[in-house]
Amino acid sequence: MTITSNLDSQPQALEDLVVIDLTDEKGMYMGKMMADMGARVTIVEPPAGHPARHIGPFYQDKPDPNNSLLFWYHNTNKESVTLDITTGRGAAILKEMVKKADVLLESFAPGYLESLGLGYEELSKINPKLVMTSLTPFGQTGPYRDMKASDLVSMAMGGIMASCGYDHIEDAPPIASDGWMGYATGCNFGVMGTMTAVIYRDFTGQGQWVDVSIHESLSCTTEAAMPNWFFDRKVPIRQTGRHHGLTPTPSTQFTSSDGKLVNGFDIPPRSLDRWNRMVNWMDEKEMAEGLKDDKYREMISQGVRSGPEMDFLRERIEDFIAAQPADESYHGGQQIRLAWAVIRSPEENLDDEHFRDDRGFFPEVEHPELGKSFAYPGHPAMFSKTPWRMRRRAPLLGEDNERVLSQEMGLSPSDMVLLRESKVI
Repeated sequence: MTITSNLDSQPQALEDLVVIDLTDEKGMYMGKMMADMGARVTIVEPPAGHPARHIGPFYQDKPDPNNSLLFWYHNTNKESVTLDITTGRGAAILKEMVKKADVLLESFAPGYLESLGLGYEELSKINPKLVMTSLTPFGQTGPYRDMKASDLVSMAMGGIMASCGYDHIEDAPPIASDGWMGYATGCNFGVMGTMTAVIYRDFTGQGQWVDVSIHESLSCTTEAAMPNWFFDRKVPIRQTGRHHGLTPTPSTQFTSSDGKLVNGFDIPPRSLDRWNRMVNWMDEKEMAEGLKDDKYREMISQGVRSGPEMDFLRERIEDFIAAQPADESYHGGQQIRLAWAVIRSPEENLDDEHFRDDRGFFPEVEHPELGKSFAYPGHPAMFSKTPWRMRRRAPLLGEDNERVLSQEMGLSPSDMVLLRESKVI
């Protein structure tokens, strides 16, 4: 789908929502998703800066609160207000902001906001329609609630790591995926829960507290591990670069003539039509020897995926892919409806014409203070009437203090001076 209308003139799906973002690195993706869909999201960060501002890599390798690439990506379209909510004046200002907010997102340890007089019970008295979403490693209740965690800990305890790793290395340990996937999974469930509560609020006028556990978010996304254990008390085994399984399956990764890896997932093809096309394709290159026998068509018809015929087929496929460049195998396989693909590095996707030209997935985001624009990963979904849109880069530290605190909340110039001198902002 290519959207050709003027996106800038169209409304956005969440543009009527006002969101206060108190999250740290665990939860900042929640606010990004909502901001990119149009919500007005204001990060309330300590005067020293959001924790992610101090996490690299940094632009031009220069550590600075405004140079963190991690912060850049996760805070597009947001505003920044600095506020020390541990002070009485800071907490009072936050409460004033809550009066006009629809949603408050936070990821502090359980009980922390309550200790400041800023828990849900207190804030809901100020704004009964408020939806407050708390993202924590283990939730607000239970014996784990106060345990310390990181993305790695969450991936381990949630069960994901037990299904990831190498089967060709004896006694290989579990492997965690890169990119803070534990945090991202929790944030996705956090946004789902938040929007469900917003819909309920719109019908009933009642806000509520949404308690999101990263541990539980991960535990319900372990694919076949949970159901196999619940029903049969069986544990799937880890397999290199492919799904875990109760019984070992052959590798689906093959080396091409140009040294790249091709994921040949659809072996053997699931239909006779695709089988015939594959054999004809291999025959054009004189590499279908032994595969024209009727026993292979019988194997496809019966859905057989093991045995000597299967072993021979895999050997022929391995030789076939090794004899040509990876892209030739990838595109040739896709043309006959085989689920084959090149295994890319992340940066190789920047030049993908599907992403770049047709889908517009990598928008250029202007950083006026640097006089430059940078390509960012784009929309997770395309909306035909309420488009996802990159309106601005991540805010500089405290960039919106004057507009939000002074112009909109009515704090006087002398108030602002006092707040700065007392390090409340």
